[in-house]
Amino acid sequence: MVAHINTVALQGIEALAVEVQVQISSGLPTFTVVGLPDKAVAESRERVRAALGAMGLALPPKRITVNLSPADMLKEGSHFDLPIALGLLVAMEVLPGEELAGYAALGELGLDGALVSVAGVLPAAITANARSLGLICPGANGGEAVWAGGGEVVAAPNLLALVNHYKGSQMLSPPEPALVEDETGYPDLKDIKGQESAKRALEVAAAGAHNLLLIGPPGAGKSMLASRLPGILPPLDAAEALAVSMIASVAGQLSDGRLTRRRPFREPHHSASMPAMVGGGMRARPGEVSLAHQGVLFLDEFPEFTRQVLDALRQPIETGKVSVARANAHVSYPSRFQLVAAMNPCRCGYLGDAARACNRVPRCANDYQAKISGPLYDRIDLHIDVPELSAADLILPPPAEGSAEIAARVARARALQAARYREHGVFPAVRTNAEAEGELLDEVATPDEAGRRLLSEAVDRLKLSARGYHRMMRVARTLADLDAAATVSRIHMAEALSYRRIAPPR
Repeated sequence: MVAHINTVALQGIEALAVEVQVQISSGLPTFTVVGLPDKAVAESRERVRAALGAMGLALPPKRITVNLSPADMLKEGSHFDLPIALGLLVAMEVLPGEELAGYAALGELGLDGALVSVAGVLPAAITANARSLGLICPGANGGEAVWAGGGEVVAAPNLLALVNHYKGSQMLSPPEPALVEDETGYPDLKDIKGQESAKRALEVAAAGAHNLLLIGPPGAGKSMLASRLPGILPPLDAAEALAVSMIASVAGQLSDGRLTRRRPFREPHHSASMPAMVGGGMRARPGEVSLAHQGVLFLDEFPEFTRQVLDALRQPIETGKVSVARANAHVSYPSRFQLVAAMNPCRCGYLGDAARACNRVPRCANDYQAKISGPLYDRIDLHIDVPELSAADLILPPPAEGSAEIAARVARARALQAARYREHGVFPAVRTNAEAEGELLDEVATPDEAGRRLLSEAVDRLKLSARGYHRMMRVARTLADLDAAATVSRIHMAEALSYRRIAPPR
C-alpha cells in the first residue's frame, strides 16, 4: 500500500505542489527519504519517529520509503515533517487516506509531537485553495492560513489532537483570522520644528509614492523626518496587506500568524550585505527590498553603503520586482518600495560651514558622494536640502499642523489617483503616480501649454535625462492631485523642478 499526502515546496512566494508518497514494505528495517531532500528534510525521520513514539506508536520493523514527488525538485525546510507523519499514519491504517486526500499539509514536529509553526503557510494556503484543497497546519499558523479564504483550515496544536480530530473523538474548532492591533502610534510631525520645505517634500513623496533623498548636516532632522513618513501614508488595503503578508510569511516574520495593515518600514544598517539587501542565501530568502514591499525602505548614511549594494537597487526601483539568481535557486520577489535616503553632504558633514568643515573640502565631498552612481541618483524623484536648525527655530512652539492633517491630504490625493487609474483600467497594477509610465503617463500628466514650455526649457538647460523628464511629470501630477486640480499647470511643474538636482551635490 502507498499513502499519498499533498503538501507544497516554497519557491520565492510561490508554493509548488508536492506529493508525499509513503510505502511500508517487507525487508530490512530502514527509513529512507528520497526526492532531493535537503538536510532539514532528511532529519525529518528522527523527528517523525520521536513524535509517533510520544503518541505511543512505534514504526513497524519493515522497509519504509518516503518519496517526495516530483523527484527532480529540491525540497527544503522542516515543514515536510507533518505530511510525512500523516503519510505514515495512513500507511499504518491509523488514519483514513480518503479523507486526508482533500487536504494539503505542512508543519514541523517537535520530539513530543507538538506542531511547530513554519514559514510560508499563507502562500501554501492560497495554493491549496486554488487546487480546491483544505489545509492542515500548526495551530500557531491557523490565523494566517484562513486569510486565503475558501478552503477548510485544520489547525492543530499537536499530532495527537490532529489524529483525534480525524477519528472524531476530539473536534478542533476552526481558527479565526488574526490581525495585529496597532498598539503604538507613529511618531508625529509636530515633533519637528522648522524644516517646512522638507515637510512639504515628505507630503509630496507620500502622496505619489515618490523616492526621496534628504541631504543635510548632522543633527538637521533627516532621520526624524524619514521615520515619520509611515505615519502619513494610507493603511494597506486588503490586496496590499495580503501581498505584504505573503512575503513576511515566506521570511518567517509573521508574529503568531497575524497579518497587519501597517505599511512596512525597513531601515537596514549601512553594513548590510548584498544578499541581505536584495535577497539570497542558501534558500534564496527575500531581502530588505522585498520586505519593504508596499512600504518604505529607509537608507540612512546613504553613501556609506557599498557601491555594489547601492547599484543593486536600480533594478527593483525601476521594475518593482527583484530576481534572485543562485546556483540552486532562481526566484523573483515583488519589491515595489518607496526609497527614502539620507546623507551628509560630505564625510565630516559640514561642507557649507567654513568654521567647521575639514581641511579636505571640497575633495572630501567628491570622494564621499562618488559612491552614488548617476543612474541611481536619477531614479530618485525628490532631492531636498535639510539645513541646520538655528536656535530661533528650536525655541519655536510646536507647529499647529501634524501628521493627522497631512495624512488627510495624502489620503485625498491617493483616492484621486486610485479613481483615475480605475477609469483607465490599470488599477491595481498602477496605484500611484510613481508607477505610471508610457502612454498612460503622457495622458494623465502632460502639463498645460505654459507647463510644457517650462519643462522643455528645463530639459534643455538642466540636461535632464528621459528618466528625469518622466519623473518630473509624475511629481507634477502628484502636486496637482494635492491641489485637486484636473490639469498639471506651470506652478506644479515649477515646484516639481525645484525638487530636482542635476547631479549629486558637490
